[in-house]
Amino acid sequence: MREKPIIEVIIPSWNGRNYLAGCLRSLKEQSCNAFSVTVVDNGSCDDTEGFLREYHPWVRLIRFEQNQGFSAAVNAGIKAGETDWYLLLNNDTEIARDCIEVLGRAIQQYPGYDFFSLKMMSYHQRQVLDGAGDAVLRGGAGYKVGTLEEDRGQFAEDRDVFGACAGAALYSRRFFDKVGLFDEDFFAYLEDVDLNMRAARAGLKCRFLSQAVVYHIGSASSGSKINPFTIRLSTRNNINVLVKNYPISLLWRFLPAILFYQIMWLCFVIKKRQLKAYLKGVAGALLQLTDMKRKREQLYLRNLLSVEDFGGALIASEREAVQSIISRRSAQGKGNRLLHTYSKWFL
Repeated sequence: MREKPIIEVIIPSWNGRNYLAGCLRSLKEQSCNAFSVTVVDNGSCDDTEGFLREYHPWVRLIRFEQNQGFSAAVNAGIKAGETDWYLLLNNDTEIARDCIEVLGRAIQQYPGYDFFSLKMMSYHQRQVLDGAGDAVLRGGAGYKVGTLEEDRGQFAEDRDVFGACAGAALYSRRFFDKVGLFDEDFFAYLEDVDLNMRAARAGLKCRFLSQAVVYHIGSASSGSKINPFTIRLSTRNNINVLVKNYPISLLWRFLPAILFYQIMWLCFVIKKRQLKAYLKGVAGALLQLTDMKRKREQLYLRNLLSVEDFGGALIASEREAVQSIISRRSAQGKGNRLLHTYSKWFL
């Protein structure tokens, strides 16, 4: 007999039938069964619906006829949910057998927190970290702390972090009441950076849970991390994050750091021969500029954190991100002169 659900697991999926099999199996084998599962099928053409109905009838299915994007998919799951907590999982994840049990304990242990970041490990190299809490770069992007580092126990303790990667994150219903849902204008990529910034401005805290382990393949839906689709949307949404979340005073204050990041991103794009996709992303951001400025004005009405404190939180988070990158590169025997220069001048 199943326990009364305290957590609704929401899995957005687009042509991810093969990945869902492993993800759902890991959920079915949990040591605690006080949860329910919703898969949001984003217009898949791989018969995800038939697969779920035949092999996993215990899963609730929400289906879109066309791909509406990550944000719309998880929002649909959240709106349909009836629990007080929502665990978002990418379809290319598997969770440790005690993960739901750990999350249930954390809810009781940390009543002052409305969202949690899980410990993400590489699916194929299970001693390599995929992320131990999300930091933010003032240039308008996020960074998964610890990514690509060997797990040597450096993230064995729970700690406060700036935010969570939406590929494996636990949110309370109160969180969305206070902050709002994912921004569907982002479609996909950096929507969790936007959400993390909104949460910080609302005065909400995020806790990294070192014992809640998830194994993540990564880029399963898009096919690779570097392609025209990801470059276009990442470029557009990077600009959207800045316009929507930064008060004018912070835009001016952080302008050198913003320009540095944008130049580095452009160099990376050119190196990967993705300039056309980049320019499409910039054009897309210009088309959404008025909407993002309007949303920024609306955010002012919800703020609990002062502009000065928000800026301080961004700087502190970026310091953690830069130190994480330096640690990883040092372990790989790579130089860090540019990063040290950046820290000296901008942090």
